Amino acid sequence: MSLTGDAMSHAILPGAAIGFLISGISVTAMTIGGVIAGCIVAILAGVAARHSKAEEDASMAAFYLLSLALGVLIISSKGSNMDLLHVLFGSTLALNNAALILLTLIASITVITLAVLYRPLVMECVDPAFFKTVSKLSGVAHYGFLLFTGA
Repeated sequence: MSLTGDAMSHAILPGAAIGFLISGISVTAMTIGGVIAGCIVAILAGVAARHSKAEEDASMAAFYLLSLALGVLIISSKGSNMDLLHVLFGSTLALNNAALILLTLIASITVITLAVLYRPLVMECVDPAFFKTVSKLSGVAHYGFLLFTGA
């Protein structure tokens, strides 16, 4: 699960870079791009793990590295990257009210979703083989978890 969280935090870079290229330093555009990129990487890694002999850790690491490399390629191909790097790795004190409201909204949705899906997520994370035998929602919980970490 630690690798999944780390992979998702780096998988958003291509989406954030594309959002930056489209609309400049807009936290909303970069957030939307990052969420879309994270969800795509999560779904691709889940599908690759379920439909191949590769373990989920290996597929997650592969897609994580590919998306990180794609994000760096996008950033470096468009001239100066100082503004985007300042936004991605800079201080949270530089955020305006709209960005703080967006972050609060995302955090609230995350907490509500965790509260609703807590039991299936715990079952999927602790013992996925048992959960698969007792419920048909194993795949839904698995991909939900991956999407949840991607978003």
